[in-house]
Formats: sequence, C-alpha cells, structure tokens
Amino acid sequence: MSDYIIRLDQLTLADLDKVGGKNASLGEMITHLTALGVQVPGGFATTAKAFWDFLNESGLGTKINQRLNDLDTDDLTALQSAGKDIRAWIMETPFQPKLQQAITEAYQAMQQELGDGFSVAVRSSATAEDLPDASFAGQQETFLNVTGIDDVLAKTHEVFASLYNDRAISYRVHHGFNHDDVALSAGIQQMVRSDLAASGVMFTMDTESGFNDVVFITSSYGLGEMVVQGAVNPDEFYVYKPGIKANKPAILRRNLGTKAITMTYGDTGVRTDPVDDDRQQQFSITDSEAQQLAQQAMMIEQHYQRPMDIEWAKDGKNGQLYIVQARPETVKSRESAGQKIERYQLNEKSKVVAEGRSIGQKIGQGTAKVIKGIDQMHDVIEGDVLVTDMTDPDWEPIMKKAAAIVTNRGGRTCHAAIIARELGIPAIVGCGDATKKIKHGQEVTVSCSEGDTGYIYEGLLDFEIKTTDLANMPEAPLKIMMNIGNPDRAFDFQNLPGFGIGLARLEFIINRMIGIHPKVLLDYDNQPEDVKAITDPMVAAYNSPREYFVKRLAEGVSTLAAAFNPKPVIVRLSDFKSNEYANLIGGSAYEPDEENPMLGFRGASRYLDNSFVDCFEMECEALKYIRDEMGLTNVWAMVPFVRTVEEGQAVVDLMAKFGLKQGENGLKIIMMCELPSNALLADEFLDIFDGFSIGSNDMTQLTLGLDRDSGVIAHLFDERDPAVKKMLSMAIQACKKRGKYIGICGQGPSDHPDLAQWLMDEGIESVSLNPDTVVETWLKLAK
Repeated sequence: MSDYIIRLDQLTLADLDKVGGKNASLGEMITHLTALGVQVPGGFATTAKAFWDFLNESGLGTKINQRLNDLDTDDLTALQSAGKDIRAWIMETPFQPKLQQAITEAYQAMQQELGDGFSVAVRSSATAEDLPDASFAGQQETFLNVTGIDDVLAKTHEVFASLYNDRAISYRVHHGFNHDDVALSAGIQQMVRSDLAASGVMFTMDTESGFNDVVFITSSYGLGEMVVQGAVNPDEFYVYKPGIKANKPAILRRNLGTKAITMTYGDTGVRTDPVDDDRQQQFSITDSEAQQLAQQAMMIEQHYQRPMDIEWAKDGKNGQLYIVQARPETVKSRESAGQKIERYQLNEKSKVVAEGRSIGQKIGQGTAKVIKGIDQMHDVIEGDVLVTDMTDPDWEPIMKKAAAIVTNRGGRTCHAAIIARELGIPAIVGCGDATKKIKHGQEVTVSCSEGDTGYIYEGLLDFEIKTTDLANMPEAPLKIMMNIGNPDRAFDFQNLPGFGIGLARLEFIINRMIGIHPKVLLDYDNQPEDVKAITDPMVAAYNSPREYFVKRLAEGVSTLAAAFNPKPVIVRLSDFKSNEYANLIGGSAYEPDEENPMLGFRGASRYLDNSFVDCFEMECEALKYIRDEMGLTNVWAMVPFVRTVEEGQAVVDLMAKFGLKQGENGLKIIMMCELPSNALLADEFLDIFDGFSIGSNDMTQLTLGLDRDSGVIAHLFDERDPAVKKMLSMAIQACKKRGKYIGICGQGPSDHPDLAQWLMDEGIESVSLNPDTVVETWLKLAK
C-alpha cells in the first residue's frame, strides 16, 4: 500500500523487521493457514519506517536516546520519571502528514470492505517482540473497540508512545536489547465480537511440565483482555493432540473457573460488567469448541514448527472461532530436553494461609509484601513475596525482585503467570482472597511443588531441591512402574524413566476430583438442602449429577492414560472403606458404621452388593468411555480385595455386563493379590484374571494378623517377614508358570530396596514405586 502501511494479508514472517513479530505472525497465518481453516481477522499495520521517520523527522529520536543513555532501570523513581517524560514528548508531537494520510486511506479501505458499524483493535507489535527467546508479554498497549478514523489515529499515537512504558524500557534493558534497535508497528485489526461470546489463550503444550501431547486452553466470557491481564479465573481445558488427530473425543481435563467479570463494548471503548452466578457455573465454551480450537492450535504449531502461545476469540454474532494472535512459547520450549530433572520438596508443613493455581513447580519463601497498587512498588525488596490482587506489565520491574508471586485473580495464561515462568520463580494465581488472608510483613512459604493447587504456608519451612541426572541411566533389570493417584502430577511424572503406571487408585481421583458420595449423585432429588447447598455449584456445569461423576472420573483417568500412553496404566477400581466413603459429601447417610472397616464392606464385595451396584456401573462407564471412545486402550482394570474365586468371577461378569468385556479391544483385567486366599488359590484366580498385582500392605496385615492402622503393634508390621514372603513367592511362581502378568504395587518396595531386590530375584515382572523413589531404586537394582 505504501512504505508506511502494509495490509496484514500481504505480510509474512519475512517482514518481522518491518512490522514486528505480532503483525508479521498475523500475516503469516492469513497467508498460509486460511486455506486449512485457521481464521484470522484482517486489517493493516504501520511499518517500522513510519515509526523511525516519526521520531527522526521530529528530532525525538536523539532526545529519547539522550534521556535513556544513563538511566539506571533498577532505580524505580528514575525509571518512572524517564518513561513519563518520553511518553509525553511523543504524545505532544503530531504524526507527519504522510503517515496520517496513509493510516486514513488504509482505514477507509477497510470501511469500504466491511461497511459501517465495524470496530477495530489497535495493537502494538515491536520489532523485537514475540521472538522464540523473549515474549515481551504485554509490554506495549492494546486498545479494543476503536471506531472512526480520529480514534484510530489517537490510539495509534498512544501505541507508539507505549514503546516507552516503564515496563517496556526495563524489559529491553534486562533482555539485552538496545532501545534504538527496537521499532514499534501498530496493527489495526478487525474486532471479533467476543464481547457477545468468549475468548482466551491457548498453549500447544502444558505450561507447567512442558508435556507436548496436549493443547492447554483458557476461556472466559467477553473480550480476551480479562484472561491476558489475569483479571478473571478462567475455565481450563486440556485437549489431547493424538485424540484430535484420530478424530476422537480428546478433552482430558476441564476446570471450571469463576469468571466473575466480563469485558464488553462500552459507548466508547470497553467496560467491565459482573457475570451472573448461573453463567459463572457454566463452561464458557463447549467441548466441541475446545476441540476445534485445539485443532487450529495444532495447525499453527505444525506450521511454525515450535510450541506456540495463541490468543483466540469466538464471535457472538456468527459463532465462528478466530485466532487473533500467535507467538512462540518462550519458557518450557527453551529448557534442555529431559537430561536433568529438578524437584522441589517440602520437608515440613504448617498452616495453609491461602491457596490457588500453581505456576511452575518450585518453592519460594520470604517476607510477604501485600501491595495494593503500583505506587507501593518501593516497598518490595529483593527476596520478598509479592502479594497483590493482580499484576499487569507495569509491575515487571518489581516482579523480578520477588522470591514468589501471589495474586487474588488470574489463570495459568495470565500476565503474572507468563512473567513468573520467564523469571523462573514460583507463583500462585487465582487465590481469591490472598491479600486479606496474608498479612503484610508475615513470613511465608509459597509451594508450587504439590500439583495443580499451590499453597501458601505460614513461616519459612524447610525444603530441599533434588536434581536427578537421567543422561546415563543404566538398563533396568525389570519393569519399574509408578504409583500415581493424583492426575495433577501426571504430565510431570511422565518425564521420569519407567514403564507406565502400576497403580492408579480410583478412590484418590474420586476424593480429589469429585468429592461427593456416588449415591448422593444417583439419588440427587432426595438430598437434604444442606447437602445440595454444597453440591449444586459443583454439578451445575454438567447435564446431570450422574454425568458429573462419570465425566470427572473419566477426566482423571484419561489424564493419567494420555500422559503415559502407550505404556500401560493399571487402574485399580475404587477401594474406599466404609469410613472413607462416609467422609465424602453426603456419604454418612449411605455407609454402615463398621467396627473394622479395613476388613469390611470394600472391594469386590461392595461392587456386587445391591446397594452399590449402580455406583460401580458409573466407574465401568467411565473406563469404557476412555478406552472405546477416546482410544486410550493402554488402560487396564484391576479388581481389589477379592475374597473368593466365586466373587472374582462375579465381578468380571458384572464388568462385562457394564461394557468392560475382558479381552475386547485388548482389555486386561487383573486382580490385586492382597489376601492369603489369593496366594493359596492362585491358580484358580488366574483362571479368571489376566494376572496379579501384589498389594503388600494388606497381604502383610492379613498374613500376620495385624491392624496396620494400630500404632500399638506398628513395629511388627514388616513386608519382609518370612510368612509374607512365602505368600508373595506362591503368587509370583503361579503367574510365571501360567505366563500371566505379575507385579507389585504396594508400599514395600518403595520403603525397602532389599525387598525390591528379593522380588527381582523371585522373577517378578514389574515393581511399581512412589515417583520420588523411582530413580534411586532403579540405580540400586541395576547394580
């Protein structure tokens, strides 16, 4: 169009030096990905030449450089003063007539194409921005719902000035960019009417672990700035890439965000409005839309050949999904590939002051500084824990001083999360009320080492950092698997060496992800009001209380299965005792009061009982969906606490009735070998099951006649007792003779490496360990 203006559909990545990373990327996608179904709104961009001519023809370039030459960006007062002066100089200086005319003509061309009533976003795109090694996240300004040429010119002027925001000046210095090497391009892009629908951010990898087989999507109502800024706690979706490629249901996890506010169009510009309770309790996009977004994200990643950070928007008028930005992911993709694993571990606990979504997997501690506004940034010194409502890019100069960051609002793709990852410090976002619960000046420990939920503890707790070098791991003498019950850690733990999951406890997933007694969900209309007051918000986003149970259970198991696919994931069907089931919401109304629940209504006996069979059906339905619909056939089923051969056969028959037919689609059904009767009648049980996984805890207590929960006789509990080992040996030899699977998933091998060695000598096929003992036991057994 001119040397000052280029249409977005005429740009490619080769034009990065002309229009900056953001605008060049938009042009690249329009040019190369539109035909594949990736929709990007059109528009135009001002060029770097337009920016340099504006500065040089007015004499501002020399003046700005002189002002910045001797600036100490760590002196926050001096930084604020310099930034304020430079921005004022730019706003006081009119555009050169040639630039004003070029913008006007390009806008008028858009008007002829789109007709009256359209609005645009005016975005910044720096020539050093969105590079693979520096995100420049939110460093310059963006303006939404801009209408009319006068407003477009005014906002473009402000975008030019925003190259000298305090945070942008500081960021360039700390990332080694010279100020006079970075130009600013303004992108004028047609607005997507997401104010009437939803928008958000997605990454083509898991942002915390770097696991590359998922697309991570955040979504909230209205314009996307609320998600980017961290002003809302958004919905989250993890979508499995191989599932998308196979055209199967691919959503592994959904987390419902509070989405308390939405950004919509005002009379001019934008405004924020509260979201009513009913809408907050629904997901802001459908599963189908999440899968469509993941598909577009995968196309973009494939084109760029690197993990990507993408902003998207749904148009509320035409229902279409659009990509409005795409940039390289700059943190996890730069980490060295899996040679060393660093793990932070708390050695003690204290009172939890607040909790939220964890960013990273580290631990930080220090004196909490509860900051209400940017004017208090001087209170934060090196090593403090920054606690605030939310951050924006202006906070970057103090964020790099913090040992950890805690915010009331925000999700995993917000500004605070992205900057914390870049700085390599732990952050907990979306806490809700951290600024009220944490006292200014209080010493705290911020732990992101315990899964999706991050915890802020009272005091400076003892912790350690364990570094494991995986570069020269010897060959394992047997299959070493892992015991994992928390899906939150699945993507992280799959980085460890191993042969899959030897024990995934369904009751851990039920307790963590569902929390409600299954009978309550099946008999929902008859629940008392005090129970419904707790459960109604939990199930509101689902078509029925029953669907809540099945879908949440499927999400937990499918996350584990996808993380380790194609390695086997052995899922033990629920083995809550009656007292544990009673602790679930509403559970006390449905559970017997047993004197010794450890030996009571549990395992196979419970599944077959008329009072529980409909609950067991839901478990089977979830596993059938994961295997047959999602295609995660690496999931095996394991039946716990089978007292008699007849009971074992009855459970296998019941599972077939509920759609889990042994051998169909490769389904293996194995049994927990944990009672003396299982070892004594091993051959008879192996006529029914595809193998055994030894549960050494129950086998020990039942062989030695111990209550493992009793502290009085705890010293007698030892899996290495000769009687116990005789039982284990009988089970192992029977499986070997029949050519069936034999492993152990009890606590014993994790606690006692000599027991692991004995099991190996006996010829056991696999040992399943707690993740923190995998490498250590592996190395010992390989000697």
